[in-house]
Amino acid sequence: MRVAVLFGGTSAERDVSIASGGQVVKALREAGHEVVPIDTARGALSPAEEQRLLSAGVAPAPPGEDALAMVRGGSQGALLSGAGMNDVDVVFLTLHGGTGEDGTIQALLDMAGVAYVGSGHAASAVAMDKDLSKRLFRAAGIPTADWLMAPADPARVEAELGFPVVVKPNRQGSTVGLTVVKHAGELQAAVDEAFRYDHEVMLERFVPGRELTCGVLADQALAVGEIVPRGEIFDYESKYQHGGAEEIFPADLPPELTETIRDLSLRAHRALKLEGFSRADFRLDGSGNLWCLEVNTLPGMTATSLLPQSAAAAGIPFPELCDRICRLALERAARKGGGG
Repeated sequence: MRVAVLFGGTSAERDVSIASGGQVVKALREAGHEVVPIDTARGALSPAEEQRLLSAGVAPAPPGEDALAMVRGGSQGALLSGAGMNDVDVVFLTLHGGTGEDGTIQALLDMAGVAYVGSGHAASAVAMDKDLSKRLFRAAGIPTADWLMAPADPARVEAELGFPVVVKPNRQGSTVGLTVVKHAGELQAAVDEAFRYDHEVMLERFVPGRELTCGVLADQALAVGEIVPRGEIFDYESKYQHGGAEEIFPADLPPELTETIRDLSLRAHRALKLEGFSRADFRLDGSGNLWCLEVNTLPGMTATSLLPQSAAAAGIPFPELCDRICRLALERAARKGGGG
């Protein structure tokens, strides 16, 4: 099939998206497909541009606003221009954060009648909104840590959540703009930092414990993995720099706990009305309680990212995973009588 791989964009997760896009392009070609790589901020890439951009690694920190502004100043209408999008069978989205993951591009593709991987625009928007997601988790009986939305004075935070708390943008990924606040005096600076990335900020009770994750593919839970970061949290640098964390698939857990996590991952996927694939993240506290942190609708897609590792541990190699994700998108489009 002919597949357009969309990546890049103009969010703080641009570098991560480019890394995902490069690996998916390679995997789909290995699976025998014709692939058109497209940076949504610049348009379809020439072979030389593809080699330069897709071979770049992920820096220790997300790109700054000045760098992103330069990208935004380019051909922002590249996606809408249709360059490279003619006669594709399906669009593979490897966009993270911003308009790529919040349902905006999904809505554009819906209007154009183009099939694309993953969830529709409404489900994507809800999953990107951490506040809405947690409300739906609670309604579905999925345990998630208590939270407040800014503004919230330190006395209220102390009374309702206690310290430490996690302060983060409500609609952002890769822990961009996230801070673990241990004392009331640090709260406002953390809130101000999070507001740099979104107009809504969440304050969430910090859950110490083991970090666990599980992928979902075609309404089936995959293998459970454990992330052991070198620092206190699985932050941006830990996620994308060599040696930043140990990732263990399958996780060393009792079989019944593994099945509980797989069940909760699938329930969270369904609670948000997601389609195709997703990845749910959890904390296991010292008392043995599980807490759902969030669900990613377009998780990282390098061969060593968490979802591909979850699939590999379930017996699905990376090229096959990418192929199956594309075929799920085509099946979804056929059911709906057109595009996404």
